[in-house]
Amino acid sequence: MATNAIDQTRRMLSLVTYLRERPGARVTDVARAFGITEDELIGDLDVLPMCGTSFRGGDLLDIDTDGDRIWWHNPDASGTSTGEPLRLAADEATALLVAARAVATLPGLRESDRQALVRATAKVEAAAGEAAGASSRLSVTFESEGGVFADADRAIAERRRVWLRYYSPARDELTEREVDPIRLFAVGHTYMEAWCRLSEARRTFRLDRVAEIRILDEPSDPPPVELRDLSEGLVQPAAEDPEVVIEVGPGGRWVAEYYPHDSAEELADGGLRITLRTPDPASLRRLALRLGRDGRIAAPADLAGSARDAAREALAAYGE
Repeated sequence: MATNAIDQTRRMLSLVTYLRERPGARVTDVARAFGITEDELIGDLDVLPMCGTSFRGGDLLDIDTDGDRIWWHNPDASGTSTGEPLRLAADEATALLVAARAVATLPGLRESDRQALVRATAKVEAAAGEAAGASSRLSVTFESEGGVFADADRAIAERRRVWLRYYSPARDELTEREVDPIRLFAVGHTYMEAWCRLSEARRTFRLDRVAEIRILDEPSDPPPVELRDLSEGLVQPAAEDPEVVIEVGPGGRWVAEYYPHDSAEELADGGLRITLRTPDPASLRRLALRLGRDGRIAAPADLAGSARDAAREALAAYGE
């Protein structure tokens, strides 16, 4: 799953404790408890057996599932009652210290988490000895989306409202709005689901389109909403929705990234023939105007004709 690493790491650490206390837990119950899909949970379970106090036999977590229940065959592997004390090589200590210092600088990190991380880093530095000196000469900088994620995660934890400057690709503009965050999730990209005070409706915001985020003092108070099942994707067009075919050149390939589609066929000129379904085909006329020379609506014929008429009217108005 293309999950933000901070989100997945936090969840997996909690998952270890959760499974230790619930031998034979049902997959459906665990997924519901963590607010994720069963496929996302199975992805986590595929990673956990590669974790442990060392890569020696018996030290890795022996966790598997039959699709219905989850079984942990050596829960003592992660405990302190068995096994030798954990020893870090110089390169392992350096990598751990560099990562810990980088995470501690993330904007929006909960202060309690930051202080706990600082204390843990100090202990590792004391134990690492000379390796700690090497780590101080290295640094890591996170991309901006990591800061947005941290602020959104903190706002959810503290139940506070958020102000956003957000890029809307459908309107090709930046908008400002206040939202009450509900949850973070990942489906290809990382998203925040929230109650938007501007539209008075539930909206989904892609974090890499957030130009600016600010946590407000007002408490977050979204109305009760039923969380959607995202196991089939973020946008799930109905089979009966009308089919639209859009042909784009190399400069319009971005459409395949932003619009859920059934297929994207490569064209000889480096473009794409994109087939998608939408309950409101007329809403794609704006897309055709944005594309200009980089693309056109090829089908259905009536929508293609209305898009051409809209383009002519726009050109005529521009020439006046």
